[in-house]
Amino acid sequence: MSSLTFAPSFIRQYKKLEISLQEEVLEKIELFKHDSNHKLLKVHKLHGEMSNCYSFSVNYAYRIVFSYNKNREISLLSIGSHDIYI
Repeated sequence: MSSLTFAPSFIRQYKKLEISLQEEVLEKIELFKHDSNHKLLKVHKLHGEMSNCYSFSVNYAYRIVFSYNKNREISLLSIGSHDIYI
């Protein structure tokens, strides 16, 4: 299992979400921690300016962008709708 870190931008964006969505985010993060390629998460590599990042789904509308760092560490960078890709 990899260790997770949370970027300050991720924490700010997370705190702005509705409580019910925050709970869903935490559930998906737990799933990701135990099986980072779980079918429900729809993990995929991003392209273009974000080609060094990956994303997984929280629900139909929300995504979490992350990157792999040294020593099997994963940084959660941002959370939001598809607007986070812009």
